[in-house]
Amino acid sequence: MVSSAEILTAFREVSNTKQLDRAELYGLLQDGIMAALAKKYGANVQAEVTIDDAKGDIKIVLLKTVVSAVEDPSREIALEEARLYDEEFDVGDVLEEPVDFAVFGRAAVQAAKQRIIQRVREGERTRIRDEFTSRVGELLSGEVQQIERGKLVIMLNKFREAEAIVPYREQNHREHFHQGEPMRAVLKKVEETPKGPRLILSRADALFVKALFKLEVPEIQQGIVEIKATAREVGSRTKIAVFSRDDAIDPVGACVGLKGSRVQAVVNELGGERIDIVPWSPDPERFAKLALAPARVARVFSDPVTKTIQAVVDEDQLSLAIGRNGQNVRLASELTGWKIDLYSSREWLERGGEGAIFAPLPEEEGDAADVPLSEIEGMPPATVAILEEGGYRTLNDIIDLERDDFLRLPGITLDDADRLMAILAELTEEGASDDSSSSAGGDADGGDGSSGGDGPAA
Repeated sequence: MVSSAEILTAFREVSNTKQLDRAELYGLLQDGIMAALAKKYGANVQAEVTIDDAKGDIKIVLLKTVVSAVEDPSREIALEEARLYDEEFDVGDVLEEPVDFAVFGRAAVQAAKQRIIQRVREGERTRIRDEFTSRVGELLSGEVQQIERGKLVIMLNKFREAEAIVPYREQNHREHFHQGEPMRAVLKKVEETPKGPRLILSRADALFVKALFKLEVPEIQQGIVEIKATAREVGSRTKIAVFSRDDAIDPVGACVGLKGSRVQAVVNELGGERIDIVPWSPDPERFAKLALAPARVARVFSDPVTKTIQAVVDEDQLSLAIGRNGQNVRLASELTGWKIDLYSSREWLERGGEGAIFAPLPEEEGDAADVPLSEIEGMPPATVAILEEGGYRTLNDIIDLERDDFLRLPGITLDDADRLMAILAELTEEGASDDSSSSAGGDADGGDGSSGGDGPAA
């Protein structure tokens, strides 16, 4: 038989491991004992449970009301039987019957254990939810615990009980992590699952860049400098617009740091990704002019109705303003929230300053891996139909699903689920291989990794 002292010792260890308050743990232990009493004596059992931590003792006393006719044996005792304990008992009195903890037996102790485990898990889920719901956008650090089909499972340095993952689409595919390696990522959202809250981390979102600057720049931590807008093409280039609440502090200089030390620390974490830092302005024309840095912009005109900016640059600045594959103007447009049409000074004069020279920039293609399910090689049409019926239409819709998720869909067999897992494993491995062939941080625009708004004032 397990003694009460042994039980208390075991639960003290649980208290230390699970970082639970001792009073909270003993509350769970009392609840567990009440559950075991209910299993042994009946659902309506009444008892007093006293835990003496100093002596390592648990005292249990059953409380039974004395009645003339017993209707509920779990909480009542007949007058005749009560008077066997004490002849002075009368109807309405309460009999206190001590119970030796050892009489519970293995089954009763197991019932208490299960109740406590359940409550501990519920408590952990609540603590994780309370801890991280308000921390979206913050930088978290941990260790790569597992790699599954491109998805990284992270064990956080603090709060190891929390389930944290970096999904395939939230990774910079120029980077490659291995099991056991340290990692930093930004908390993008807290996702509710049947197993409790799951932390979705990202190294691809612009939030990650903001979190890194907050770590490196004290003025951002103090609220003096604020990152007003961000635009990012992961693995290649990021633009951020910064604003200072103190006229004496240059927001761009604060983010760049002495000899570029602060921005360089961010660039190193991003694997050489280029970063443009420009001042933010509430004036859309001035902001667009600054956002097109490092190109120098001669003139800008805005149309508030269509939220369109027409920007005129000198001939030698045109390619710099457009950027490789249109990247610079595309990011500037995303940063400002306005559509930007570029003109060279010669073309502007030839057109009399009227009409757009360039056709609208094509919309960015989605993730290269985001293709219709019907176009994935080896995907059976019947399986595609079932997935589409369940609301999954593209590869990105299913890339982070687990085997059990597929099996929940009506019509998906064990073989179907295994085939889907194999297809996803093959596709994510191919995707990582393709991405790794690109040069990290390369940019036809050149530059030293950071730039201020060096164009003339609007």
